[in-house]
Amino acid sequence: MTAITTRLGGVQWTHPKTIGFFGIALGALAAWLALPPLASRTAVLPIAIGIVAIAIGIWTWSREQRRVGGGAVASGILGIALGVVATRSSTAHLDQVVVWSALGAATLRYATPLTFAAIGGLFCERSGVVNVALEGMLLTGAFFGIWGAIWAHSWAGSWAWVVGVICAALAGMALAAIHAVWAIHLKVDQIISGTAINFLALGITGYLFIDKYGDTGTPGNVPDYGIPDVHLSFLQNWYFIGPIIGQLNLMIWVSFVLLVATYIFVFRTPYGLRLRAVGEHPRAADTVGISVYKVRYMAVIGSGAIAAMGGAYLSIGFVHSFNEGMTNGTGFIGLAALVFGKWRPFPTYCAALLFGFSSALADRLPSAYGNQWGTLFQALPYLLTLIAVAGVIGRSIGPAASGRPYVKQ
Repeated sequence: MTAITTRLGGVQWTHPKTIGFFGIALGALAAWLALPPLASRTAVLPIAIGIVAIAIGIWTWSREQRRVGGGAVASGILGIALGVVATRSSTAHLDQVVVWSALGAATLRYATPLTFAAIGGLFCERSGVVNVALEGMLLTGAFFGIWGAIWAHSWAGSWAWVVGVICAALAGMALAAIHAVWAIHLKVDQIISGTAINFLALGITGYLFIDKYGDTGTPGNVPDYGIPDVHLSFLQNWYFIGPIIGQLNLMIWVSFVLLVATYIFVFRTPYGLRLRAVGEHPRAADTVGISVYKVRYMAVIGSGAIAAMGGAYLSIGFVHSFNEGMTNGTGFIGLAALVFGKWRPFPTYCAALLFGFSSALADRLPSAYGNQWGTLFQALPYLLTLIAVAGVIGRSIGPAASGRPYVKQ
């Protein structure tokens, strides 16, 4: 308690950055007041609060806090837009769509494959190698994950999912090794190499899927030996919290551990310092005895394993089946989350949660408002990424040597 009090006492409450965060919160409040359980029916309230948020954002921007100020302006505009739209909708439709506990649980489910893809990309790009092949690695992990689990079911029983995850990781590493050779040793353009890997993964998984499972598809009993859920019975009766985290898939909890471990490794260990040095200034790293090629190979191949485990979660932890091209752009959205989060684990996860929320909301909108609104919200991750890359909310600039082949002298 003393530590919390000390922490709060050290906050500069009148600092422009602090006030800017308050503006972001006001923008969120403007939309929330028009949604259940309050469901205010007057548009005046979200408009008034949103205008205050925008004004705070402009003031914060003028005080050289452009990232937070831009966020407050964007939050205010979105708060007004969503609030006005919500007040024009019927309460029955809102109650059908906006169930916060269900949206929270779905957000975590959708954010998990994005997290694995993004963290895999973080290791790769922090080493200086651009990885647009995350989509292919996810897809490969999804196929080989379910293939391994089905193959092992006869002798591993309910633990077949472990074999599936291992198979997925190995397949992702194999695909990443090809990308590593092309990008690091052969010095092929990394964007072209990654795109080729994506097409290669699409072709391989499509061929093997038809060859192994034909028109019947994967077996229907995959949930019996898929990645299990973690039941926290003592939480299930808790209001709001219980329905969200009381029964999460094991891989969601693994993603939480992965985030913390990634932060500690990349920013708190000598090995992480070497990784970042290679991505920022490989010549200087080489001068002090760090093997640039070795670090990059390890980072790229490791990124393949991590991303592929996200694919395994999709096929044997979430959907419990496999279809051709089932990742459907998830790897690209994971890469977008990485850019939006400025190549740092926790901001990247926040972006993944935001994108996961848009997918969760898109799933619920068609039942009340029609398919067109679900499709619109599916485009939200790409719109937010364009805003981030354009520098409206703080310019996203990756590692200095990212995408540049290194030639040892």
